[in-house]
Amino acid sequence: KSLRKKGEGFFCSAVSAFKPLSKCYRLGISSIILAMASSYSMQDAPASTGGGSHMQGFGGGPNNVAGGDNSTGGGAGGDYGSESIFATDINKHDELRNMLESQKDAMKLEAMRRIIGMVAKGRNVANLFPSVVKNVLSKNNELKKLVYVYLVRYAEEEQDLALLSISAFQKACKDRNQLIRASALRVLSSIRVTVIVPIMMLAIKDASSDMSPFVRKTAAHAIPKLYSLDESQKENMIEVIEKLLKDRTTLVAGSAVMAFEIVCPERTDLVHKNYRKLCNLLVDVDEWGQMAVMNMLTHYARSQFLDPNQNEDMGDAAFYTESEDEDDDEDDDDDDIDSDDSEAKKKRDARRKKKKPYTMDPDHRLLLRCAKPLLQSRNSGVVMAVCQLYFHTAPRSEHSVVIKPMLRLLHSNREVQTVVLTNIATLSLKYKGLFEPFIKSFFVHAQDSAQIRSLKLEIMTNLASDSSVPIILKEFQTYVSSTDRVFVADTIQAIGRCASQLEDVTDTCVHGLMRLLQHRDELVVGESVVIIKKLLQLQPSQHKEIIVHLTKLVDGIKVPMARASILWLIGEYSEHVPKLAPDVLRKMAKSFTNEVCVLCGWCVAAACRQYCSSAAVSVDRITSLSACFSPSLP
Repeated sequence: KSLRKKGEGFFCSAVSAFKPLSKCYRLGISSIILAMASSYSMQDAPASTGGGSHMQGFGGGPNNVAGGDNSTGGGAGGDYGSESIFATDINKHDELRNMLESQKDAMKLEAMRRIIGMVAKGRNVANLFPSVVKNVLSKNNELKKLVYVYLVRYAEEEQDLALLSISAFQKACKDRNQLIRASALRVLSSIRVTVIVPIMMLAIKDASSDMSPFVRKTAAHAIPKLYSLDESQKENMIEVIEKLLKDRTTLVAGSAVMAFEIVCPERTDLVHKNYRKLCNLLVDVDEWGQMAVMNMLTHYARSQFLDPNQNEDMGDAAFYTESEDEDDDEDDDDDDIDSDDSEAKKKRDARRKKKKPYTMDPDHRLLLRCAKPLLQSRNSGVVMAVCQLYFHTAPRSEHSVVIKPMLRLLHSNREVQTVVLTNIATLSLKYKGLFEPFIKSFFVHAQDSAQIRSLKLEIMTNLASDSSVPIILKEFQTYVSSTDRVFVADTIQAIGRCASQLEDVTDTCVHGLMRLLQHRDELVVGESVVIIKKLLQLQPSQHKEIIVHLTKLVDGIKVPMARASILWLIGEYSEHVPKLAPDVLRKMAKSFTNEVCVLCGWCVAAACRQYCSSAAVSVDRITSLSACFSPSLP
């Protein structure tokens, strides 16, 4: 109580500086001191911003003082709503700066841990760069590792200060600790200054011959950085990449291949000698390395091996036509054949038929055999890379191997599902038979996002066939009763696509869509009218009653595109509604000035067609009328 009376300003400063103490006001001085001490130890930087003479030395240094006596932020009387609570303090890192300049490694290490924690949280600590870079020569390996982590993050932003420590980084590249050597090379390659390119190149060459595979891996990662900085060093980098591709360590293989793909993907001669080794190491490489290796080997296989599906009637002729033409020229032994001569073409076709049946190259089979176990990988990217490899390089009879692993990924998170479904939607157009037995895997669930629902509808539409369309339409019947109006509209469009693909179900789909015209949502009714209009174009004479029914609904429908579709039907098939068409046009004329521009254009087009269809109009009059309208109007 005495403290509360005599030191009101001090107490208010403490409460405003340490927010966790706002509930400790009634606890007594002992509890306050303990809470303040624990709160201070947990902060990244000193939290107190005020205090005056009573606060000096309390937090371990004079940096806690920011104002006058008994005040918060220099004011009098302890204002709890003082703006200093929310103001940006330019000296908020002073304590960390003092700890970094301390003579004790323990304090420096604690400061660096706090700084790295702040970097991990996304906070900007670039103003500590001068204080951090001074510790690059520290003999404490733990401290030096954290310093290098910080420098990798901010070396590109503070290039001038980083250049002052180039000699220290070069010296650290010769350190006995492999982690220090690798970290020094990472920092060196992160400095984006062309002046030090020769130094970086020399450091990468030395690191590529290092005894530690971790350092060699870091050298492979540094090559793309150097290449983006100065492409003139490409030849020197290719020499290093060639050396790294020969490395038999799984830790280096993926990084070396990634550097190869960025710097010189056209140099397939570098892969020839290492192809089998890369195939055998594929299972043991890290997950991200597996993706890089398989992408590279997929390109390699398509350029170096024959297409296993070239003899199938439904398949492509070859992976690349240029390589096939070269092979054909060698087998034909006749370079003077004219491509435009029909007789020469017949001779060439006859010689092709006499070729021996295709036998897969052993190296080609080795790639497929080594990649197959990776379909069980927990990494979705690896599984998709194997699927890509099989669809591009494997015989069609083996494509079914990758279907179930792809469907397994549909139980992953939403982002993975989106990527997998996008690929399946593309593949289902060409390989419908592979996915049709698993059509129930693409049924929409309640927790699916809008994009996933749209992709599943597209896939089911692509897989629609005479055998599967009853199941699909039954599923769509459930979807149209959903409360999501956008999803219902997408489902109606999917029904229209199914009906246009399969003529046997067109009538069923049209009558089903007619029932949706009673729906209370205008968007659903409008989308149904648009789809019905497209389906009626296939067999207009058989759906006269439907055209009449739609014509009667024009007053109740408010969606512009739906009304425009009805007007198009009236103008196109006016002979089916000779009495209703003039009445509809008279009603549209009354509200013509209030309609949208698109609907006005369709209304004029329908009136023109109705007028031109009259027997009393001469051919010359029709010609003159048609010239008055835009060619874009039907």
